[in-house]
Amino acid sequence: MDQANHTVVSREEWIAERKKLLKKEKEMTRLHDELSRQRRALPWVKVEKDYKFAGTEGELSLSDLFDGRSQLIIYHFMFAPGWEEGCPGCSFLADHIDGANLHLAPHDVSVVVVSRAPLPEILPFKKRMEWKFRWVSSFGSDFNYDYHVSFTDEQVANKEVYYNYEMQDSGQESPGTSVFYQDGQGTIFHTYSTYARGGDILLGANNYLDLTPKGRNESEGMDWLRHHDKYDNAQNNPSCCH
Repeated sequence: MDQANHTVVSREEWIAERKKLLKKEKEMTRLHDELSRQRRALPWVKVEKDYKFAGTEGELSLSDLFDGRSQLIIYHFMFAPGWEEGCPGCSFLADHIDGANLHLAPHDVSVVVVSRAPLPEILPFKKRMEWKFRWVSSFGSDFNYDYHVSFTDEQVANKEVYYNYEMQDSGQESPGTSVFYQDGQGTIFHTYSTYARGGDILLGANNYLDLTPKGRNESEGMDWLRHHDKYDNAQNNPSCCH
């Protein structure tokens, strides 16, 4: 933002311009509401596989992750076996989960984070970030591959990665969010998945930044983003890996 060259007007002129923008904001709000309605109206797919996860309680099924509720949101966190820490971009999103969780359980929603790394590799990083949400490992399971957030060496080498509903050139791990519903008989359905920038809707901090004159202050993608404990030494740490 070039403050020196920014237009400055009277209060009356500002109100006139603000009303023009308000009209567009209302159009966007109505469009968002309609998209949400269409998302809820999507057909469902019955989950046939018996996926297993590792949690602090031991082995868990997909049904266990619902924790007695009928709706489950899973965030596919980029954390592969052997990594020392999780993806900064996924960590940014994860910073928003604990606050939201205070309000989601009363709405019959459980939120669980799933990564492919073994649980003993995940837990030290979770402790470092001081997160409270449930985080489980899908190590040894097809779960990440079936929901198109992890890819084999062969797929990556042949540039045959199916991500965000198209074939593309990508690495072995990518972010995403998947939603499931469990009925009274215990049958589980996959209702929705979103990838790439589809997860932006969950990034509340970006909405705060978008209100400000400088916005997100980005020069190249999310180059400003760091783990929340690294901002004091940001120049010596890599930025977002998304």
